[in-house]
Parts: sequence; structure tokens; C-alpha cells
Amino acid sequence: MGKRESFHRADQSDRISQFPHRKVIYSLVRHNGAKIMKFLRLVLFSSIIFVAFASLSPAQTAVKPATGKAPVIVIPGITGSTLYNKKTNKEVWFKLTRPKDDDIRLPISPDLGKNRDLLEPRDIIRGVKIASFLPEIEIYERLIFSMEGSGGYREGTWEEPGEKGYEDTFYVFPYDWRRDNVENARILINKIEKLKAKLRRPNLKFNIVAHSMGGLIARYAAMYGDADIPPGTPVATWAGAKHLDKIFLLGTPNDGSILALRANLGGASLTSFVSIPAIQNFTRYDAFTAPSLLQMLPSNEGLTIYDENFKRLPIDIYDPNTWDEYDWSVWKDPGFEREFSPVEQKLARPYFIAALDRAKRFQEALRSARGVKVPVSFFVIGGDCKDTTNAAVLLWDEKRSHWETVIRPKAFVRSDGTRVTEAEVKARLTYKGDGTVALKSLVIDSMPQEERDKFMPISGGMFQCEDHTKLVTSGEIQQKLLALLKQ
Repeated sequence: MGKRESFHRADQSDRISQFPHRKVIYSLVRHNGAKIMKFLRLVLFSSIIFVAFASLSPAQTAVKPATGKAPVIVIPGITGSTLYNKKTNKEVWFKLTRPKDDDIRLPISPDLGKNRDLLEPRDIIRGVKIASFLPEIEIYERLIFSMEGSGGYREGTWEEPGEKGYEDTFYVFPYDWRRDNVENARILINKIEKLKAKLRRPNLKFNIVAHSMGGLIARYAAMYGDADIPPGTPVATWAGAKHLDKIFLLGTPNDGSILALRANLGGASLTSFVSIPAIQNFTRYDAFTAPSLLQMLPSNEGLTIYDENFKRLPIDIYDPNTWDEYDWSVWKDPGFEREFSPVEQKLARPYFIAALDRAKRFQEALRSARGVKVPVSFFVIGGDCKDTTNAAVLLWDEKRSHWETVIRPKAFVRSDGTRVTEAEVKARLTYKGDGTVALKSLVIDSMPQEERDKFMPISGGMFQCEDHTKLVTSGEIQQKLLALLKQ
């Protein structure tokens, strides 16, 4: 069976139309707030205009290279950049086995800016070679090939962009995905400013194609430029928008992901954000040292955690006491003392409090609705048919006197002896998405559309039955994307 794509239109009578399989449909959508029946809630997109996509007929999917196109910046998602030891020049990430003389963990202290090691980003992960007798597994390579082929772009470098690096050129932005997203957004703006100076094009604007967490970096860069999170209530200045025109968000967890919590509890689920097989042993202790992961937690408005009766609990995920109360804190783990030195053990809680507060501030900054009119165009591209974990259940284990957090659906028995099937749990914990990011997170369904439009108005959207990583490898998505970049 071929790919299924869904499309929803709310016309003057608020009717919802679903079109057949194997057919790519883009059209004008306007939603006036009517509640869609639960089994058809693939998209709650209030007042989203799909004009740009509607203008592209199926015949236009074979994009002919054009000249004079605005330059593009490609930003990968979390784990999507290589990391090298700048002293030994050895690649540390991505490696199939964990290096003995290098650690993926960052140092920890309450001063997040000083928690640095010898690792530095060198490139985006284009592909992974598992063994000589197996084909290379593509990560971002196919997107690059598409841009160079049918897109008519050439790859430029930030240091040597070339004589015409201001047009028909794309640049990749690898970054240390463990570190603060604000820091990486500011690095991006600095790179853009230096590049524009080299090109002698002060008014040049770039388009951004951002995957997963890369979209959060792009949004912050547009909203605040080269500025830290303002004190008090953040007010977006849109200082970075002078450098940007269109921002394409592919599978970006704009309202966070429950998998970020799961990674902090169990470790390796971090790799859900970039599908790399045979992942090296990425543990919860590694995740604990990465501030960026906390910055992908769901907002309190978007967070859904149930009790055993599926009653939603009023939980503040950004309160450190919550992590202690529900046994989420890493220092409650039996392996904590083994994994961290005595000095690190003393610093663990102060570090975590600082990192969690930073994550809360980051979320607030991205939701600033008090700034000037939004001067960039946002397009969202996501999956709409995969069961995607979007909630959790808290269960009290009487024998262990311990809270169990169920994020991967499984059967359980309530305290009164009632058995809850895996299917019942799955129905509560999952929602349509790309298998990693739920559609409701991509479009920030947890707040009214008129509020979201004050900081992220959506100019167009495309949804297709694809996994999270395949959003950047799908030929259909690439051709539509290239057509929009050309406009």
C-alpha cells in the first residue's frame, strides 16, 4: 500500500473533507474553531492558510532548477551533527561504539555557559556506514542531493562562500546539540552576519530549512537575534528577522515532546529524534548533562500526564520538586553514585535547577506574544499517520514505594485490581504524528490559534504519512519544498 496523505479543509460550513490515498493535496484552509470529531483529529490547525501549497499543482513537483534563488540554511535536529575532539581530531559522535578516551557527557555546574569540553561540531550527519557489506544509511544526505540536483543549489561554506554565495547556494549549520539552544541560535546569527559581510550584501535574506530541534533554534534566532533571553517577561524583538525570509519547520516539537522526559528517565530514546541504528550507549546520565534536552520538554499547557484512572494531573514539569516527588531525579537512580564523581554529585542538583529554569525561560521566550508584528513566514511540515507518544501515566508501586512513569504504552493493573489493557493505554498516550513529534505539538494546539499567531503565524503546512527522519528524505516533500524555496 502506498503512502497516505491527509488534508483537511474547513469551509464556510466548517465541513471536513478527507481525500483518497496516494494523492498529494494542498489547498486553502481556514478553520473557525469548530471541534473535530476525535477519530478525525489529525490536524487542529485553526485559521491556517495553505495558499502557498495550493498554488503548486502535481505537475510542478518536478522542479526545474532556477537561478537567482535566495540562499538557504539547513539546520539538523538533535544528534544530527558530528562532534569531534578538537585536540585529538577524533570523531566522537557519531560512532557505533562509545570511545574509551572521550565522553559525550558535558561537565555540570550551575554556570551553564562554562560547562564545556573538547568536543566541537564539524558537519551535519549526512549518512552512517554500519558495515562494509551494508549500504550507507542516509540521514541528511538525500536532502543535500535533492538541493544540488533538482533544486539547482550548490553547497557553500561559511568561511569561503564563493563569488555568488548570495544566490543559488545553501549552507549547513552543524552545532553542538547537547548545549543550550539559545547559545546555538546566537552562534547562527553571528555566522549569518559574518557571511553577509563577506558577500557585501547587507540586505541579504536567507531561507531556513530546519529539522526537529533545529526549528527551535531557528525560531529563537529570528525572534531575538544575537541576544540572550531577556530578564523578566520576554518580549520578542524579531532582531534576527532582518536576516530571514521563510522558515520551514520539519517535525519541530514546537510544544515539546514527552520523549524528552523519557530520555531523561531512560536515555536512549533521544535517538528517536534522529533515526540512527545501533546507537552507542546513550544513557540517562548522558542526557542529564545536556541542557538542550530539557528545552524540548512539553510546555505545562501541552503536558498531559494521567493518574491510573486517566485523570489529567496538574503537574509543573519545570518545578525541580516535581522531579523529586515522582522519582524522576537522576540522583534517585541506583547508579547515580557510580556514574558521577563526589564533586559532580554535589553539583548535580544546583546544575539541574539552573538547567530546568533555563528550559522554562526558553519556552517562555519562544511564546512571547507581546513583541512587534511577526516579520517572517513560517511553514510547518509533519507526519500525520503514525502513532506518536504524547502523554504519560503515573502509577504508584506499593511494593517498591516508588512512582513508575509509563510513557511506552503497556498494560497495567490499577490499585483496585482493575486491569487496563495495552490498547486502552495506547489510545490515551498516543496521537497522530510522525512517530516522534505529535502533530498537535508541531502546530502548538495547546493554545488558541489567535494567541499562537502572535509569535508563530503559519503561512502554509504540508502533512504526509512519514516517519520523523524521513521528513527530510521524502522525495515528494523535497520537491514541494524546493518549489516553495524558489518563490
